[in-house]
Parts: sequence; C-alpha cells; structure tokens
Amino acid sequence: MLWELRARNATEAIRERWIRASWIIELVSSGQRDGKPFRHVHQFITTMRTSPKALLRLVRQRWAIENEWHWVRDVQLGEDAHRYAERNGVQALALWRTLGLNLLRTNGFRSIRAGLMAVAHDINRMLGWSGIQALERD
Repeated sequence: MLWELRARNATEAIRERWIRASWIIELVSSGQRDGKPFRHVHQFITTMRTSPKALLRLVRQRWAIENEWHWVRDVQLGEDAHRYAERNGVQALALWRTLGLNLLRTNGFRSIRAGLMAVAHDINRMLGWSGIQALERD
C-alpha cells in the first residue's frame, strides 16, 4: 500500500466554521485489495498548533494503531458484531482477544488470518505458546 500525506494551513472559510482550526491534513492511500486497485482520500482538520511534519507523524501513528489492532479485531475477530449482556463480558473477551493476537504475532504470524487458520483446531499448540500443558485424553 502507498500512502501520501500532505498538510496545509486551514483556509479562512474553514477557520470561520471551526474556531481555532489551524491545519488541513490529507492522507491518500492507494494499492491493491483482492486484486482490485483502490484509492482512498481521508481529510482531517485540527486545532493543534505544531509543524506539518509533527502532524503527519501523528496521523501515521494513529493509522498504524488502527491497522495493527482495531481493523484486525473487527474484521478478523468480528469484535464489533458481538453484543454482550454484561459489561464485564466486553472487558474479559477483549482481554482474550488481545492475548490471542499477541500470541499469534509473537509466534511469527504477520497475518492474523493465516495464524487463526493454522491453529484453529490445535488447542495443544495454542496452550503451549502460553506455557500451559494440555491434559492428555485417554
């Protein structure tokens, strides 16, 4: 995927509508998904008073977190589709998801999907990664 980042001063019209707006940031991402080309343009308005270089670094960090955690949790693990009756259930399952993602990553899987496919039916392998020895069945 290719990213292009630009920052420019907010126009007078934008500063009139959004008080203290100082910068417009534009992120253009392009590449191939499922064999098809794509191009997405994301624009941000901010009131932060800092350099364009610092703003672009913040955007990169934000998108890195989104790509590394939130997208994976939603798309690969279906987190947003779950509905919980108890608040503690949300926190407990989020903890288990984080543990699972970290175990896959620390065991060499860059692709979470590939990792899930590789270990989905191998409980002994998964438990072994966390230092737990599975009980043998008769």
